[in-house]
Amino acid sequence: MMKATLTADSDLVPLAPAAPVLTAPRPRAHAPTRFSDYLELTKPRIAVMALFTVAAGYLLGAGPAAEVRVLACTLLGAGLVAAGGSALNQLIERKIDARMKRTMKRPLPAGRVSAEEAAVFGAALSGAGLAFLAATVPAPATVAAALTFLLYAFVYTPLKTVTAWNTAVGAVPGALPPVIGWYAARGWDGWSGWEGAAVLFGVLFLWQIPHFLAIAWMYRADYAAGGLKMLPGADRGGERTALVMVVTAAALVPLGFLAAPAGLGGWVFAAGATVFGLSFLRRAVEFACDRTDRKARRVLHASLFYLPGVFAVLMIDALLLK
Repeated sequence: MMKATLTADSDLVPLAPAAPVLTAPRPRAHAPTRFSDYLELTKPRIAVMALFTVAAGYLLGAGPAAEVRVLACTLLGAGLVAAGGSALNQLIERKIDARMKRTMKRPLPAGRVSAEEAAVFGAALSGAGLAFLAATVPAPATVAAALTFLLYAFVYTPLKTVTAWNTAVGAVPGALPPVIGWYAARGWDGWSGWEGAAVLFGVLFLWQIPHFLAIAWMYRADYAAGGLKMLPGADRGGERTALVMVVTAAALVPLGFLAAPAGLGGWVFAAGATVFGLSFLRRAVEFACDRTDRKARRVLHASLFYLPGVFAVLMIDALLLK
């Protein structure tokens, strides 16, 4: 629903025997190292992006009735749930991470945090987050957060070693954060207003597919070494990977025109989303024509430009121009 560690230094020694220099020992870095290891378990960069969409969902759902207190409670609770889910994800994947160059230095495979510590840490954070949400925001937001957590940690994560469809399955919990914010603002009023939540969910769901396929293509050898079943790993020429990228990026373009009927933005968002969508689609088509790591990286960069851009335009249109 977003990694460096510190090492302890030894005490300083005299510069020369003939003229010893007395120096105080430099403080050891055990505490900062411990903190950074636990922080890394929470995948903070992924958590920040998820919380950005939670906030967007809340502001769009609440409109002029937005309350700072409710927004803060939603972000705190959702952040704890996301952090706990990420820690449990790394716990489950610790043996896989140990076989991959890009992840073997994470706290669990490197042995800096034990499996028991990670389990307690992840369960405590997620449990505290869900309890806090249940006590402070409408129940549907808590249900959406719980569903996000369960799907991410216990469905998507195990499926990564079973089927290449894991990317589509993982896109579901990845698309739920704005829904958490939406229902924190509105609560449950039957099926009234579900269209807005559906549009936000659709944008996130479709965006994730080319985004993660670009990453999976660039690191396909590493993922294969870890035993992960990713589409690029079974698609040596990249034709199927490129096709899925192009289709899902193309599907983002018309979503901008669904915002107004869903009670969100109007023509400004439709125009902005179309521009961002076509730019994203262009990079996907370029990858389809030249399936290289360089082109895949451009798709990744376009995805990172698309998401905040589209949400920014949507909030400007929905909240400032109405």
